[in-house]
Amino acid sequence: MAEANLLLEELLIRAGVSNSRLARAIVSAAPHLNYDHSSVTRWIRDHQIPRDPVPQIICNILSDQLRVPISPADIGMDMPRGQNQQTAARLIAEASALWTGETRGRLPQALLTGPHASAPVWDWTSPPHSMVLLRDGARRADVTDVADLRKLRTHYQQMYRRVGGEPVRHLLARTLTTRCAPLLRSAYDNHLGRQLFRAAGGLAALAGVCAYDADLQPLGQRHLVTALRLAKAAGDRSFGAYVVALLANQALFLDDRLLTVQYVEAALRNGGSALDPALIIDLHALAGKAYARMGERDNFRTHLLKSTAIAGQLPVLPTEAEVSYVQPGLVETQAAEAFRRLNDLTAAEEHARESVLTAPGTHPRGRVHRYAGLALILAQKRRPDEAAEMGNEMLTMAEGMESGRIHDRILQVVTALRPFAPDPAAADFLTRAEQHLRLRGR
Repeated sequence: MAEANLLLEELLIRAGVSNSRLARAIVSAAPHLNYDHSSVTRWIRDHQIPRDPVPQIICNILSDQLRVPISPADIGMDMPRGQNQQTAARLIAEASALWTGETRGRLPQALLTGPHASAPVWDWTSPPHSMVLLRDGARRADVTDVADLRKLRTHYQQMYRRVGGEPVRHLLARTLTTRCAPLLRSAYDNHLGRQLFRAAGGLAALAGVCAYDADLQPLGQRHLVTALRLAKAAGDRSFGAYVVALLANQALFLDDRLLTVQYVEAALRNGGSALDPALIIDLHALAGKAYARMGERDNFRTHLLKSTAIAGQLPVLPTEAEVSYVQPGLVETQAAEAFRRLNDLTAAEEHARESVLTAPGTHPRGRVHRYAGLALILAQKRRPDEAAEMGNEMLTMAEGMESGRIHDRILQVVTALRPFAPDPAAADFLTRAEQHLRLRGR
């Protein structure tokens, strides 16, 4: 199914032009044409491109209404689509269209795969590594606006870690549409523009995380690609590497192991000397997990050793807000999962127990994943009583969370313990877990 033409829809909304009004204006400009509101609906819903000269007529109508030049690329009717040089104006238009589309329920339906999935990251690695961000306008942005966007990101991140991605993504979509997009279209000099694009990128990346957590993978991927482009425009390579790490994490969830490794290598190679050590830890851990799934033990151990060595020197709190999830015990959590995949259950349990010991120092979502990881290992080692105990701890911490990823973890533990249902502890856990999933409509 074709994805909606969000660029055209968003410009029509900004211009206050309905589908019927646009069709009438087109026919008025070219009486030999025969279009109505349903024609415009198809152009938006199915991303159909009408024959020439209709795209240019639409541009003329919107240019007159908005009093700014509009090109066929701006309305998503360039031929072929997606091969235009990225400019700041184009980036703002595409980001705003994605955000507005989400608030209206128009979500991407298909993941970018193959070369299309790699292209945004390769574009990020290629020069130029920033844009000239200079705009005129009636409303002038200032440093207070940038500070507000950063505060909102911190607020939503804290909320996400408590309650999950599904409820937070709606709030983020509204903020991106009503606060962030108008600021990007306001007036600013190049220095402030870079700060503004960086702050907007932080919110866009978190929107990607929340959509991923809500099991809306195509939407999450598009948010992350948008965040990566905003990072490049702002010239912040360290932040760009963080976004690539998020893309790698999603690729690993989708079990695209080679793409995961490609993303990690690109982030490590192009992140620059200012790359946060906490992020380097996570990147090596992601690569290690990918290699473990491939059964490549040597490559897995190489990345595990690098991750562990840096973690031993890591301060308690990372310097960047986005990578504050990298807390003591994260390497052990990732290593435990990798060793479990390699069926080295002794090493897996050792690392998982260490991750649980340090769990009180991390956020609620992190604690859920750590207890779930240990429960899975204990179940695989046929110790249902201990696995059920860890599973119950996991359920207690998961109360109140609306999260696709947390649901997946609970379901994994349920599946692992179901063969042990005759065991009283396992039976009690299964009853409680199934009630938890049922109450949340899962």
